[in-house]
Amino acid sequence: LLSQLDGFGSSDDVKVIAATNRIDVLDPALLRSGRLDRKVEFTLPDEEARARILEIHSRRMAIHGDVNFEEIARMTEDMNGAQLKAVCVEAGMLALRNDRVYVAHEDFAEGVTAVQSRKKSSLNYYA
Repeated sequence: LLSQLDGFGSSDDVKVIAATNRIDVLDPALLRSGRLDRKVEFTLPDEEARARILEIHSRRMAIHGDVNFEEIARMTEDMNGAQLKAVCVEAGMLALRNDRVYVAHEDFAEGVTAVQSRKKSSLNYYA
């Protein structure tokens, strides 16, 4: 990768975009000027953004009137967008398993618990 990045001339109209969840394990040579010299950090969504993300990922679901996305968002601190989507998918699956045509607040709460348990087990993998 280093030699490929060095192979681009200054007149080449080539832009390289890279992404990682583990910046701590990158070779410092990758981050020097002329290679990957700009870093843009995308932080985790705040509570308001998490509520909106949950609403977006569940907009095609039949949602029961008792669902409070703000309350669910408070339960999802330190979750990213993909994990929030997983909460919605899990909530939908729980509703189906319980033979309901709508997703209730309790389904989302159980979905949060399920995703958090998977998150903890994946963190143990990197420890």
